[in-house]
Amino acid sequence: MRPGSGWPEDPATAATPVATSPAQVRELAARAGSVGELAALESVCRACDRLVAWREQVAAQKRRSFAGQPYWGRPVPGWGAEDARVLIVGLAPAAHGGNRTGRIFTGDRSGDVLFASLWRSGLAAQPTSLAAGDGQRLFSARMSAAVRCAPPANKPTIGERDACAPWLAAELELLRADLRVIVCLGHFAWQSVWPLLTAAGYRVPRPRPAFGHGAEAVTGAVTVVGCYHPSQQNTFTGRVTDAMLDAVFGRAVELAGLASPAE
Repeated sequence: MRPGSGWPEDPATAATPVATSPAQVRELAARAGSVGELAALESVCRACDRLVAWREQVAAQKRRSFAGQPYWGRPVPGWGAEDARVLIVGLAPAAHGGNRTGRIFTGDRSGDVLFASLWRSGLAAQPTSLAAGDGQRLFSARMSAAVRCAPPANKPTIGERDACAPWLAAELELLRADLRVIVCLGHFAWQSVWPLLTAAGYRVPRPRPAFGHGAEAVTGAVTVVGCYHPSQQNTFTGRVTDAMLDAVFGRAVELAGLASPAE
């Protein structure tokens, strides 16, 4: 397994074109020739006025416990292995998690639970993901989101999801040669990937598979697996447990043809 990690290079120092409309998102996403180039392009996107205003407001009016820390305050690109066999898709960055650290599921309670399971499954180098540069790495895996900016109340609109979709579509295409499993964290992510897979020519089952924890759907070379989102609400109420997450990621490792930690 080859590792990958990272916080994208600060776009303020680079001449990176900026998307300010959904049409420009489609144009720039289609232009990306590598996941690194894609990350640079999406990390300066300003296509959704409501999301831009919210992510920047949160970065300026910091949570008291993070008052002394810099906030990323921009779209949060996917990160991890460039030859990933497993892609993990969430909903969107958390306002004081990914929007602060610049890395999805990093620095928040959901990430604490998620990365502990990824580590036990052999997909992550450490059981925690606290900040960019903390040494965390993903092995044969990549992490992304249906929407790249933190939304108010953690609820992006359908229009915002659709405007952001070309970034995820481009990421799927760039990973296509190696990708074998997509793990969707929650119903929103599950619903988001199917139109993209259809447009990319994958054999999507009809009718479209219903979301459920542990649900599986084969689309040719890629199996899509459902997983309850490791949100605080779900973990505190026991709707999703460590054992349930471990079962999903253990299955993802198996489907991807990767060696389990015990092996």
